[in-house]
Amino acid sequence: MSEIRVVLAEDHHLVRAGIHALLDKMADVVVVAEAGDGQAVLKAVETHQPGLVLMDIAMPVMNGLEAAACISKQWPAVHIIMLSMHANEEYLRQALKAGAKGYLLKGADLPELELAVRMVSKGEPYLTPTVARYTIEAYQQGRGRPSGPLERLSPRQREVLRFMAEGHSTKEIAFRLGLSAKTVETHRAQLMERLDIHDVAGLVKFAMQSGLIPPLV
Repeated sequence: MSEIRVVLAEDHHLVRAGIHALLDKMADVVVVAEAGDGQAVLKAVETHQPGLVLMDIAMPVMNGLEAAACISKQWPAVHIIMLSMHANEEYLRQALKAGAKGYLLKGADLPELELAVRMVSKGEPYLTPTVARYTIEAYQQGRGRPSGPLERLSPRQREVLRFMAEGHSTKEIAFRLGLSAKTVETHRAQLMERLDIHDVAGLVKFAMQSGLIPPLV
């Protein structure tokens, strides 16, 4: 069996150490690097060229979803498992859209973690049973059918909403997305109209409820 080289990304040191210890118990699995934020993950992948990235969704600087999208685009041969505390349909949808092949809850035990690592490292999908039912329900309901208010927003509007909910200013959002401040203001006005939410506090609440950003803990 060939060696499975893993980059482990988690911003909480104790949690990361615990996951690292579990991975060390698996034969032929080697953690080649650790990271505490999304940008550090990208550097680690570029340096170590792992076969697998095990990554938390909620991280500072660049969250796991953004990092996953970058990895999928720049290093498509690297497989990704997203770690989350939340069995949330929108998180799952966003993770799969970003290119993740696996979605695992942090409460998983060692056998499930090992199963996910071995399946995804071979290019096979793994969804923790708690969230796998969402994909079945989505298929049964019809793939093209909007599932909620978030689906009424364009991908760009969702990006603007997420950055707003994370506390970024209009100028910061414009810089991150390569847009003018005026264009960002236009997107903000349009998403407020579509959601019928006209204040930032309401948008933050909606973003958390829909799984676009992690709940405050």
